[in-house]
Amino acid sequence: QVEVVESGGGAVQTGGTLNLSCAASGFTLDYYAITWFRQAPGKQRERVAYLPSGGSPDYVDSMKGRFIISRDNAKNTVYLQMNSLKPEDTAVYYCYAVVNSAYHEGRGTQVTVSS
Repeated sequence: QVEVVESGGGAVQTGGTLNLSCAASGFTLDYYAITWFRQAPGKQRERVAYLPSGGSPDYVDSMKGRFIISRDNAKNTVYLQMNSLKPEDTAVYYCYAVVNSAYHEGRGTQVTVSS
């Protein structure tokens, strides 16, 4: 069964750091692109970072220099390291992959940044 599960969220103060995980099962992450996106209350979903298979990562401009997406093939997990967090980063963060034309996302992990 193909599944992705996010974890690592929490509550931090402005300027803090969190490292989110997107653990995959039922498929090999290395062969697929992974996207992190977020959704804040009352707002539309916003893409955060994208990691293609065998390619370079891509970030939304407001996250460049603060967020780092990476992959650990041995653990079949993609990470999103978030530095210099701001209150406007508060949201539920999700990862997703499209595997065999089917879209798979997890339940998300809550990130709360206080001022």
